[in-house]
Amino acid sequence: MPQMDFFYFFGSCYAYLSVMWIDKLAAEAGVEVQWRPFSVRDLMTEKGYSLRTQPTKMTYIFRDVERRARLHGIPFEKPPIWPTDPDQLANRVGIVAFNHGWGREYTLASFEKWFEGQALGADESLRAIIRAHEKDPDEVISLANSPETRAQYDQETDAARQFGVFGSPTFVVGQEIFWGDDRLEEALAWAKGAHPALIDASGSGQPQA
Repeated sequence: MPQMDFFYFFGSCYAYLSVMWIDKLAAEAGVEVQWRPFSVRDLMTEKGYSLRTQPTKMTYIFRDVERRARLHGIPFEKPPIWPTDPDQLANRVGIVAFNHGWGREYTLASFEKWFEGQALGADESLRAIIRAHEKDPDEVISLANSPETRAQYDQETDAARQFGVFGSPTFVVGQEIFWGDDRLEEALAWAKGAHPALIDASGSGQPQA
Protein backbone atom coordinates (compact mmCIF):
# COMPACT_ATOMS: atom_id res chain seq x y z
CA MET A 1 0.00 0.00 0.00
CA PRO A 2 1.34 3.48 -0.83
CA GLN A 3 2.43 5.45 2.22
CA MET A 4 2.47 9.09 3.28
CA ASP A 5 3.74 10.91 6.38
CA PHE A 6 1.41 13.45 8.00
CA PHE A 7 3.36 16.03 10.03
CA TYR A 8 1.09 18.19 12.18
CA PHE A 9 1.10 20.39 15.26
CA PHE A 10 -1.48 20.53 18.04
CA GLY A 11 -2.23 24.24 17.89
CA SER A 12 -2.36 24.55 14.09
CA CYS A 13 -5.78 25.62 12.82
CA TYR A 14 -5.23 24.18 9.37
CA ALA A 15 -4.07 20.89 10.91
CA TYR A 16 -7.53 20.66 12.49
CA LEU A 17 -9.09 20.38 9.03
CA SER A 18 -6.71 17.64 7.94
CA VAL A 19 -7.07 15.71 11.19
CA MET A 20 -10.82 15.65 10.73
CA TRP A 21 -10.91 14.20 7.23
CA ILE A 22 -7.56 12.62 6.35
CA ASP A 23 -8.63 9.08 7.31
CA LYS A 24 -11.63 9.22 4.97
CA LEU A 25 -9.64 10.56 2.02
CA ALA A 26 -6.71 8.22 2.62
CA ALA A 27 -9.01 5.19 2.75
CA GLU A 28 -10.63 6.23 -0.52
CA ALA A 29 -7.19 6.70 -2.11
CA GLY A 30 -5.80 3.44 -0.71
CA VAL A 31 -2.91 5.24 1.01
CA GLU A 32 -1.52 4.38 4.44
CA VAL A 33 -0.84 7.46 6.57
CA GLN A 34 1.72 7.76 9.34
CA TRP A 35 0.63 10.48 11.79
CA ARG A 36 3.62 12.44 13.15
CA PRO A 37 3.18 15.23 15.74
CA PHE A 38 6.11 17.67 15.63
CA SER A 39 6.99 21.17 16.79
CA VAL A 40 6.28 23.59 13.99
CA ARG A 41 6.66 26.29 16.65
CA ASP A 42 10.33 25.42 17.08
CA LEU A 43 10.94 25.46 13.32
CA MET A 44 9.23 28.82 12.96
CA THR A 45 11.24 30.24 15.85
CA GLU A 46 14.46 29.09 14.19
CA LYS A 47 13.48 31.05 11.10
CA GLY A 48 12.53 34.14 13.11
CA TYR A 49 8.87 33.83 12.10
CA SER A 50 5.88 34.20 14.41
CA LEU A 51 2.17 34.40 13.67
CA ARG A 52 1.70 36.19 17.00
CA THR A 53 3.07 39.35 15.42
CA GLN A 54 0.64 39.14 12.48
CA PRO A 55 -2.91 39.78 13.75
CA THR A 56 -4.22 40.56 10.28
CA LYS A 57 -3.02 37.19 9.00
CA MET A 58 -4.53 35.38 11.98
CA THR A 59 -7.89 37.03 11.34
CA TYR A 60 -7.68 35.74 7.78
CA ILE A 61 -6.66 32.23 8.92
CA PHE A 62 -9.61 31.92 11.29
CA ARG A 63 -12.02 32.99 8.56
CA ASP A 64 -10.37 30.76 5.96
CA VAL A 65 -10.50 27.73 8.24
CA GLU A 66 -14.18 28.42 8.89
CA ARG A 67 -14.89 28.58 5.14
CA ARG A 68 -13.01 25.34 4.46
CA ALA A 69 -14.70 23.62 7.39
CA ARG A 70 -18.14 24.59 6.09
CA LEU A 71 -17.15 23.50 2.58
CA HIS A 72 -16.19 20.01 3.73
CA GLY A 73 -18.77 19.49 6.45
CA ILE A 74 -16.25 19.75 9.30
CA PRO A 75 -17.59 21.16 12.59
CA PHE A 76 -16.74 24.80 13.27
CA GLU A 77 -18.41 26.75 16.07
CA LYS A 78 -15.95 29.62 16.54
CA PRO A 79 -12.23 30.31 16.29
CA PRO A 80 -10.30 28.29 18.89
CA ILE A 81 -8.29 29.64 21.80
CA TRP A 82 -5.02 30.81 20.27
CA PRO A 83 -2.15 30.87 21.03
CA THR A 84 -2.46 27.77 23.15
CA ASP A 85 -0.40 25.12 24.99
CA PRO A 86 2.81 27.13 25.63
CA ASP A 87 4.67 24.05 26.87
CA GLN A 88 3.52 21.89 23.90
CA LEU A 89 2.24 19.30 26.36
CA ALA A 90 -0.65 18.23 24.12
CA ASN A 91 1.88 17.38 21.41
CA ARG A 92 4.03 15.30 23.73
CA VAL A 93 0.97 13.46 25.02
CA GLY A 94 0.34 12.72 21.35
CA ILE A 95 3.76 11.07 21.14
CA VAL A 96 2.91 8.93 24.19
CA ALA A 97 -0.51 8.05 22.76
CA PHE A 98 0.95 6.90 19.44
CA ASN A 99 3.57 4.84 21.27
CA HIS A 100 0.73 3.00 23.00
CA GLY A 101 -1.70 2.62 20.11
CA TRP A 102 -4.31 5.35 20.71
CA GLY A 103 -2.73 8.32 18.97
CA ARG A 104 -5.34 8.88 16.28
CA GLU A 105 -8.19 8.79 18.78
CA TYR A 106 -6.38 11.16 21.13
CA THR A 107 -5.57 13.54 18.28
CA LEU A 108 -9.16 13.67 17.03
CA ALA A 109 -10.54 14.24 20.54
CA SER A 110 -7.98 16.96 21.28
CA PHE A 111 -8.67 18.94 18.12
CA GLU A 112 -12.42 18.55 18.55
CA LYS A 113 -12.24 19.91 22.12
CA TRP A 114 -9.95 22.73 21.01
CA PHE A 115 -12.47 23.88 18.43
CA GLU A 116 -15.22 23.57 21.04
CA GLY A 117 -13.46 26.20 23.15
CA GLN A 118 -11.02 24.27 25.35
CA ALA A 119 -7.37 25.23 25.43
CA LEU A 120 -4.94 22.55 24.29
CA GLY A 121 -2.76 21.20 27.08
CA ALA A 122 -4.94 22.75 29.81
CA ASP A 123 -4.89 20.44 32.82
CA GLU A 124 -8.61 19.80 33.27
CA SER A 125 -9.49 19.24 29.62
CA LEU A 126 -6.33 17.22 28.92
CA ARG A 127 -7.02 14.90 31.83
CA ALA A 128 -10.63 14.46 30.71
CA ILE A 129 -9.50 13.46 27.23
CA ILE A 130 -7.00 10.97 28.62
CA ARG A 131 -9.57 9.47 30.99
CA ALA A 132 -12.06 9.15 28.13
CA HIS A 133 -9.56 6.78 26.52
CA GLU A 134 -9.38 4.74 29.74
CA LYS A 135 -5.84 5.83 30.55
CA ASP A 136 -4.36 7.17 33.78
CA PRO A 137 -3.81 10.94 33.37
CA ASP A 138 -1.00 11.09 35.92
CA GLU A 139 0.86 8.26 34.22
CA VAL A 140 0.38 9.63 30.70
CA ILE A 141 1.37 13.19 31.64
CA SER A 142 4.40 11.91 33.53
CA LEU A 143 5.49 9.99 30.43
CA ALA A 144 4.86 13.06 28.26
CA ASN A 145 7.15 15.12 30.48
CA SER A 146 9.89 12.48 30.63
CA PRO A 147 13.28 13.07 29.00
CA GLU A 148 12.65 10.11 26.70
CA THR A 149 9.41 11.53 25.27
CA ARG A 150 10.90 15.01 24.96
CA ALA A 151 13.79 13.48 23.03
CA GLN A 152 11.41 11.56 20.76
CA TYR A 153 9.42 14.73 20.10
CA ASP A 154 12.65 16.52 19.20
CA GLN A 155 13.54 13.64 16.87
CA GLU A 156 10.20 13.96 15.06
CA THR A 157 10.78 17.69 14.73
CA ASP A 158 14.26 17.03 13.37
CA ALA A 159 12.83 14.54 10.87
CA ALA A 160 10.46 17.24 9.66
CA ARG A 161 13.37 19.69 9.51
CA GLN A 162 15.40 17.28 7.36
CA PHE A 163 12.54 16.92 4.90
CA GLY A 164 12.36 20.71 4.59
CA VAL A 165 9.04 21.04 6.41
CA PHE A 166 8.26 24.57 7.57
CA GLY A 167 4.53 24.56 8.32
CA SER A 168 1.63 22.50 9.66
CA PRO A 169 0.13 20.39 8.27
CA THR A 170 2.67 19.01 5.82
CA PHE A 171 2.36 15.73 3.91
CA VAL A 172 5.50 13.92 2.82
CA VAL A 173 5.67 11.25 0.12
CA GLY A 174 9.20 10.01 -0.38
CA GLN A 175 11.11 13.29 -0.61
CA GLU A 176 8.16 15.26 -1.97
CA ILE A 177 6.47 17.66 0.46
CA PHE A 178 3.01 19.22 0.28
CA TRP A 179 2.24 22.04 2.72
CA GLY A 180 -1.24 22.91 3.89
CA ASP A 181 -4.62 21.24 4.23
CA ASP A 182 -5.48 22.38 0.71
CA ARG A 183 -2.67 20.12 -0.58
CA LEU A 184 -3.95 16.95 1.11
CA GLU A 185 -5.74 15.56 -1.93
CA GLU A 186 -2.78 16.41 -4.16
CA ALA A 187 -0.42 14.60 -1.77
CA LEU A 188 -2.63 11.51 -1.80
CA ALA A 189 -2.69 11.57 -5.60
CA TRP A 190 1.11 11.70 -5.58
CA ALA A 191 1.32 8.82 -3.12
CA LYS A 192 -0.78 6.54 -5.32
CA GLY A 193 1.06 7.57 -8.49
CA ALA A 194 -1.88 9.44 -10.02
CA HIS A 195 -0.56 13.01 -9.90
CA PRO A 196 -0.24 14.54 -13.39
CA ALA A 197 3.33 15.63 -12.64
CA LEU A 198 4.26 11.96 -12.26
CA ILE A 199 2.92 10.92 -15.65
CA ASP A 200 5.49 11.00 -18.42
CA ALA A 201 5.11 13.43 -21.27
CA SER A 202 4.62 10.66 -23.83
CA GLY A 203 1.12 10.10 -22.54
CA SER A 204 1.85 6.47 -21.74
CA GLY A 205 0.19 6.89 -18.36
CA GLN A 206 3.24 5.47 -16.59
CA PRO A 207 4.89 7.22 -13.67
CA GLN A 208 8.22 8.84 -14.41
CA ALA A 209 11.30 7.09 -13.05
